[in-house]
Amino acid sequence: MGMQDGNALAGPLSEVFAVDVTAAQRLCPGCGTDSAVGALHVYRMATAAVARCPVCGEIAFRIARHAGALWLDFGGGGALRIPVG
Repeated sequence: MGMQDGNALAGPLSEVFAVDVTAAQRLCPGCGTDSAVGALHVYRMATAAVARCPVCGEIAFRIARHAGALWLDFGGGGALRIPVG
């Protein structure tokens, strides 16, 4: 599982968002870094990926495909289950 930048999430995120989410800014609650989603460090597995802060490594979110849905897990903030074709 090698690291990629957050632009690796453009495909999966484009299935549920009409805008390019990789250009969105994210404020890390761990270290306060303000960076684009495209700058996150992404670790991909077969049907899932973990996006981490490029400075402190804290998990930003997890994204996974399972049973006709795309799951976005924001940790303590819960998860979104989005049906996809």
